[in-house]
Amino acid sequence: MMVLRRSARLSATPSKAASPLLQARTQTNKAGRAPPSSSKGVTKARKAPEKNKGALNSKVKKTPLPPKATTAPAAGDGTAGGHEAAAPQNIFDPSTTTTSSTNRSLHSTPPPLDRPVELHGTNAPLLTPHGSSVVAYPPGSSTEDASPRKTGRPRPTATTGTLLDQALAHLIAADSRLEPVINQHPCPLFSPEGLAEPIDPFRALVVSIIGQQVSGAAAKSIRDKFVALFNTTTEGQGDDPANSGGNIRFPTPEEIIRLDIPTLRTAGLSQRKAEYIQGLSQKFVDGDLSARMLVNASDEELFQKLIAVRGLGQWSVEMFACFALKRIDVFSTGDLGVQRGCAAFVGKDVSKLKAKGGGKFKYMAEKDMLELAAKFAPYRSLFMWYMWRVENVDIAVLNP
Repeated sequence: MMVLRRSARLSATPSKAASPLLQARTQTNKAGRAPPSSSKGVTKARKAPEKNKGALNSKVKKTPLPPKATTAPAAGDGTAGGHEAAAPQNIFDPSTTTTSSTNRSLHSTPPPLDRPVELHGTNAPLLTPHGSSVVAYPPGSSTEDASPRKTGRPRPTATTGTLLDQALAHLIAADSRLEPVINQHPCPLFSPEGLAEPIDPFRALVVSIIGQQVSGAAAKSIRDKFVALFNTTTEGQGDDPANSGGNIRFPTPEEIIRLDIPTLRTAGLSQRKAEYIQGLSQKFVDGDLSARMLVNASDEELFQKLIAVRGLGQWSVEMFACFALKRIDVFSTGDLGVQRGCAAFVGKDVSKLKAKGGGKFKYMAEKDMLELAAKFAPYRSLFMWYMWRVENVDIAVLNP
């Protein structure tokens, strides 16, 4: 199986840049900060009062921000121009992989705040390849609707409006050193807006395979040519989806398996990637994989099913579970960016560890990473997101 790209290959500041972030509990920062939400977790209001500058999900001006990385992207990564993003983006956001005006306005409608969410389930609304949608709990579901007797799943303990506050309170209670990092970097991924993003899991997985081991620009070019194979062009438009006026449609699994490998390769795919995409499509056609299955599967079932697909390794599945499915308790020990963040968080000199070398876990042993992350369960996806922030890693590796 091909070795997948790691987000840690992307730009990051030297370890000393993380120091002000982790040591930002200064005397000036202590004044005027409201206490974090109760660890019991449920708060009804999403908007903090204007005077409450220290709310968990707001920026604290008194805490110095680390400098942004401006190093050029390494070969094979997905950065654009090498400039550090203000925060990691959602690499599976459909609005970044289409020119459709419909998807550009995904966030124009206020997101629901009352939809129940699970700590070990898929919390994103999923789109099927044929246009319908699947969600574990529709907005407005009552407690009775979400009862284990009816759903066969544990009773939800949060909603789309309370999950992030509940998770942030847990992280700070587990280790108060995270508080200045949290105050400086609001997390959009598990916000009500992030949880409302509809995700097409089939398209997300195909795009992730296309983006393996190539630059962001190359991945976008191949993806556009791949999609153009399934879209009728009009005179003068050529094969560029950007010229379609927003009418480009991503192919269904059935359409993909009807094309032979040589035709798929004309989009710029390698022989192996074309085989991977056809194999993935076949699993969706056969029903081995589906939006419904991805919603209902436990964490263990999800990883078992997806890692069995040729072309999807452990890291790809971890990123898909976190960013696309919005599963809140994912932790990737194999991601070098997470390793660097964890090492810096516990006080190690990352620059020295990088120069020293030491194999796959040169920054921090896997056992030590798991022990560190254990206290942040069941919100380890959020802890992982903040470890990327500690080291200023741009993780938008599949961004076109």
